[in-house]
Parts: sequence; C-alpha cells; structure tokens
Amino acid sequence: MQTTDPQSSEQFARYPSLQGRSVLVTGGATGIGESIVTHFAQQGAYVAFLDIQDDPARALVESIEAKGFPAPHYIHCDLTNIDALQNAVKEVLVDRGTVDALVNNAANDQRHTVEEVSPEFWDRSIAVNLRHQFFAAQAVMPAMRAAGRGSIINMSSISWMIPSTGAPIYVTAKAAIVGLTRTLAHELGPSNIRVNAVLPGAIVTERQKQLWYTPEYKAEILASQALKRDILPDDVARLVLFLAADDSSAMTNQSYIVDGGWV
Repeated sequence: MQTTDPQSSEQFARYPSLQGRSVLVTGGATGIGESIVTHFAQQGAYVAFLDIQDDPARALVESIEAKGFPAPHYIHCDLTNIDALQNAVKEVLVDRGTVDALVNNAANDQRHTVEEVSPEFWDRSIAVNLRHQFFAAQAVMPAMRAAGRGSIINMSSISWMIPSTGAPIYVTAKAAIVGLTRTLAHELGPSNIRVNAVLPGAIVTERQKQLWYTPEYKAEILASQALKRDILPDDVARLVLFLAADDSSAMTNQSYIVDGGWV
C-alpha cells in the first residue's frame, strides 16, 4: 500500500480549513487515489471514495481507522455507469449535506496501439478516463452552489504534453480534461466553485511497479526529469490537499504539474 505513516506526515502542512470538510475521491482504493484519501483523512476531513476494488478499499479503510484518523466511507461504484455514480454522490450528500471538494482521480492507463482501437474500445476508454469526471462535477455542483463554495480537482497527466505513445485514447482523454477544467472554472466561478487540474508525471505506484516500472524504464524517466528521484503518490496528494484547502481560495482555471521537472 502507498499510504503515509502519520508520524512522517508531521513535517508537512496542516490545513485547518480541511478539518471536518466533506471530500469525495473517485478511484480512491489504490495508487494515487489511495494516497489522496489517506492524506485527507489525516487532515481530519470526512472522506468518501468510490472504486470497484473492494478488498483494497476495505483494507485502506481499516488501515486509516487503526491509525486514529476518521474512517473514510467506501462506496462500491462502477464510474462508467453514470446512474450508479449519481446515486453514489446522492448517498454522500444525504450523509454529509454537501461535498466541499471533489477529486476526479479515477482512470485506467491500459496500453494499446492505434491499430487495435475499435469504436467499442474508444467508448470504454473515454468512459473510464473522461466521461465520469464531467458527470461527477455535475452531480456535486448544486450542493456546492448552495454552500457558496467548492473545489473540484481533475486529475489529468503530462502524457498529452510529452506526448506519450502506446495509449492514444488515454492521452486524448487526459488532454480533454484540461479543456474541461478550464470551461468548468468559468462556468462555476460565479458560484465561488474553483476548478483546477493536476498533471502527474511518472508516479511510482504499485500498479506501475507491477506492470511497467522496469530498470530500463526508470532510467528513461530519470533521464527526462530534472529531479533525479522517484515521484511518489504522496507528492501528488499534498498538492491536491492545497488545492482543496482555503489556502488556495483565489486559484482556479489552472493546471499544476507534478513530474519532477519532466516537461
């Protein structure tokens, strides 16, 4: 698991404005999402997270609770099913009354070639990597407007900036998320709802280590980065905390890169 030891977190920032805030994270059971859920819980926020990975999700809840932090609320949800997504958001709203911060994190960077993309694969990939971000924002928007505040953080990627190869539909979706972020920032700004994007680089998650993070790939990454170290899920999570907190209350319509200086 990629969770952070609460003792080591003491050297990093505390955000009083996150205490008791309601946070919703999509794809929160593993990887970057797991770290985001953990960090918000360490700040004293009420965290709900959506995923389809039941065993890792339950283990995460138990781990956070065992360390004395508020236990996050896990909701099994296939985000490609928009009805299920909307019902999950309603469950959080019934429980908490609002969502102060939405982190649109869920994605799947399945490798594929241009030649093998069918219309069905295109639709599935867009549903996993892009479509749910819009509908999750749409679902929390009325509650945020009623509260007079909110922060929506959309997870993009530097993959479209490099640009990466070997996953063209994933890269397309990650580029579209930046456009979605910019238009939503202006659509929702009059209601004091902020919308920003976070663009991670090559983040060393368990999935990456299991599937692609070979010594050769690591050497290629470090050659491209200005910082010659692994970039970890915690590095991304700490930026997400800042964008959800009131400390960033004047910041919207922006894209923030966490990649060790790759691009």
